[in-house]
Amino acid sequence: MPSWLSWLRHYLATSAIGHLLWEIAQLPLYTIWSTETVREQVIAIVHCTAGDVVIATLAIVLALVLVGDSDWPANSFWPPAAAALMGGFAYTGFSEWLNTVFRTTWSYSEWMPVLDLLGFRLGLSPMLQWVVVPALAMWLAMRAGLSSRLTTLDPRSRAA
Repeated sequence: MPSWLSWLRHYLATSAIGHLLWEIAQLPLYTIWSTETVREQVIAIVHCTAGDVVIATLAIVLALVLVGDSDWPANSFWPPAAAALMGGFAYTGFSEWLNTVFRTTWSYSEWMPVLDLLGFRLGLSPMLQWVVVPALAMWLAMRAGLSSRLTTLDPRSRAA
């Protein structure tokens, strides 16, 4: 198992890349795709990706504080991971509602599939983003940590 710091570094780097790619891919699902300049779209992508990294960081740190174990991630990996996924998902739902309904700072294009959850109209793409990207980043961080640990344990890697 990787150390918590190694895992966190891999998770945040992978998460940043995943969120950047997702933000680019889902841009046509927002009206900014057809109403704003390319420059404004790039600014929005960078801004949203930075926000995603902040959310990912706060979600995992809060989860570790609330349900983490001192031997994490070697022991009790899933409670903090699940709590971070739920936290990111919940915050994203709130943020989407706040910005599309209450503040109207952005809006969905006709291409955005929407969910109606308890009277909240939420875009499916940003909600899926907060399941797919963090889960994949967590898995890749764990895998990277395992492969680096196996390399350091392999006697052949010391023979050089």
